[in-house]
Amino acid sequence: MGIRLEGKVAIVTGAGQTRGETIGNGRATAILFAREGARVMLLDRNLSSAEETLEMINDEGGECFTFEGDVTSESDCVAMAEQCHQHYGQIDILQNNVGIGFRDAGITKLKEEDWDHIMNVNLKSMFLTCKHVVPYMRARKTGAIVNISSVAAIASTGMVAYKTSKAGVMALTQNLATGNARFGIRANCILPGLMNTPMAIEGFSTSLGQPREKVIADRDARVPLNQKMGTGWDVAYASLFLASDEAKFITGVNLPVDGGQSVRIG
Repeated sequence: MGIRLEGKVAIVTGAGQTRGETIGNGRATAILFAREGARVMLLDRNLSSAEETLEMINDEGGECFTFEGDVTSESDCVAMAEQCHQHYGQIDILQNNVGIGFRDAGITKLKEEDWDHIMNVNLKSMFLTCKHVVPYMRARKTGAIVNISSVAAIASTGMVAYKTSKAGVMALTQNLATGNARFGIRANCILPGLMNTPMAIEGFSTSLGQPREKVIADRDARVPLNQKMGTGWDVAYASLFLASDEAKFITGVNLPVDGGQSVRIG
């Protein structure tokens, strides 16, 4: 066990994952936080998947508990914050990991209901979780929020709702940083690039009707650094740094974790 988060309590949303051969951002982050000494609330709307993460953490001697909840529901977000505080007596870290991009399209083809769903899951959810966790952090004059956006927020993409929602995550994070600095609360954003996670690979393989090996090869070829996608662990280690006291003087930043993909912009 590590010590970088010793004595901290963390909520990780989306701590389960889509079925697949690799590890997702949320599960990797929850495991790493626990390895580094945090007590972790594992939130997911798929309780059985969160319980798989719990078993992995328990097997390593970490401390955690699961919570079934939908982060697009305000009542669930209220209950999330209350349950974590009741269970551990404090909330030090909130890592917002939930996000989707499926059924997105260009501006003339995107359906209204799909726009609404993507916005709710990607942006509204982070507003709601922060709304109900921040008061607990303010009361203790400390806290770290890590929101997962995407390099798509600043790069060219045909996914209009996904891009817009992830740009909104950046704006929300900046607002959280400026509005809560006097309370000792930091808020930062991670912008993952092309990642080899189950949601991405299995999702695109299904939607494109292509073998996962081809999806992986095509995505790898687009990454400048070693022509290899990142993994959930890359997002997890960036989250660990931003959540830890090593980043105690960092707030309001957007950190690309993308193998140099964003360097090509412009």
